[in-house]
Amino acid sequence: MQPDDSLQRRFARNPLFATRRIAGEVMLVPARQRPGEAASIYTLNEVSAFAWELIDGRRRLADVCDAVVAEFEVAADVASADLLDFFRQLEEVGAVEEVP
Repeated sequence: MQPDDSLQRRFARNPLFATRRIAGEVMLVPARQRPGEAASIYTLNEVSAFAWELIDGRRRLADVCDAVVAEFEVAADVASADLLDFFRQLEEVGAVEEVP
């Protein structure tokens, strides 16, 4: 799959992951752990937290990337590479699911 194709994907948040803001930090807290997995809380940086808030099942990753570029004045190629990596990590931990 080409990176441009990957940016056409859409994701929805897994409702079993709660978002918490504690002392200015955004954290993802899974309601349940996978069998054999240690308890985990995922801390998001400012850009990741911004992208997380945009996940709604309707926006393409390209749309999220455009918003990140506009908000943080980062180069589009850097933003897209970072977002693809971030969403890969979210998929790995089950925080998001791809939607058609």
